[in-house]
Amino acid sequence: MGTRSRIGIQLSDDSILSVYHHWDGYPEWLGRILNTHYNSKDKVEELIDGGDMSCAWSNERWTGKELAPYVTEIKEQEEYGPQYYSQRGEDCPPRLDKDLCEYLLPDNSEEYAYIFRNDQWVCYNMHSFDNTKLPEVVSIPLYS
Repeated sequence: MGTRSRIGIQLSDDSILSVYHHWDGYPEWLGRILNTHYNSKDKVEELIDGGDMSCAWSNERWTGKELAPYVTEIKEQEEYGPQYYSQRGEDCPPRLDKDLCEYLLPDNSEEYAYIFRNDQWVCYNMHSFDNTKLPEVVSIPLYS
């Protein structure tokens, strides 16, 4: 089941460049992956440059081989990394929001939003299934 999330980096003018992330966006998985594997500005920029993704840490890749009109082959490889939609031919570039308020708009439909700023990750529970609550900062577990 998809736990939709958004991964962003705060730029020097306070704007936020971000991408959509589809699977396992909860802090216990994606939060730990971001802290473990994307823990520097350079690594975060490289992750976001690829555009929207199915998963930030997988050994599955779309090969582009069409098995049926609606199925594209996926193969495993030894190296882990992001599984971008662009790898299957989609054009899903990063999104630029002018500030934190725009980034955290409640109508985005993501369940969690991550921002890399001041060399650390911050996670927001977007309460996407409860329109009466505002986004709130939640902790990212440290265990592996």
